[in-house]
Amino acid sequence: MSTVTAVPIPPTKRRVIVYLVLGVLLAVAAAAALAWQMPTDPALAFLGKNARQPGVVTTASGLQYKVLEKGQDGPSPTDTDVALVNYEGKLVDGTTFDKSQQPTPMPVAGVVPGFSEALKLMHKGAKYRFWIKPSLGYGAKAAGPIPPNSVLVFDVELLDFLPEAVIRQMQMQQQMMQGGGAPGGSAPAPQPGR
Repeated sequence: MSTVTAVPIPPTKRRVIVYLVLGVLLAVAAAAALAWQMPTDPALAFLGKNARQPGVVTTASGLQYKVLEKGQDGPSPTDTDVALVNYEGKLVDGTTFDKSQQPTPMPVAGVVPGFSEALKLMHKGAKYRFWIKPSLGYGAKAAGPIPPNSVLVFDVELLDFLPEAVIRQMQMQQQMMQGGGAPGGSAPAPQPGR
């Protein structure tokens, strides 16, 4: 049998052990804080990164926008207006889910909250890009080709806007001219070939 000669290990100083333990605790705390701040939701991660892009503005509600063309000075649409717009809606992966084929009237209060807020920021002739977070869009429910919890990306051109009451009055006048009288009056004359 052989005997191994033991070599004594010099004791580690208490101060070094304290520094080592404090360093490990500090690293764990920093990692936990970083993990806590990192959004786990892909939509929030995208919006966090997008907010740092040049020209992107984030409103108090979390809507993000970028002015592509300023437009004219003057008023912006309100909830009681109908906006005439050209638009294209996409998902963040670039998939187009909706696009206007011609100028489209949209009641400002009749669209998703983020789109409504976005329209109220614009002026006639302006072109904006909007990023609408899920809670200002369709939220956790799917809407046609739009998956749940999707960030919506819209390029919008505001051509004009009018108060809804004015549009209703114009429609009534048009009906009266076509119908030959007031609403509820005599039936319109039959049209040839019908």
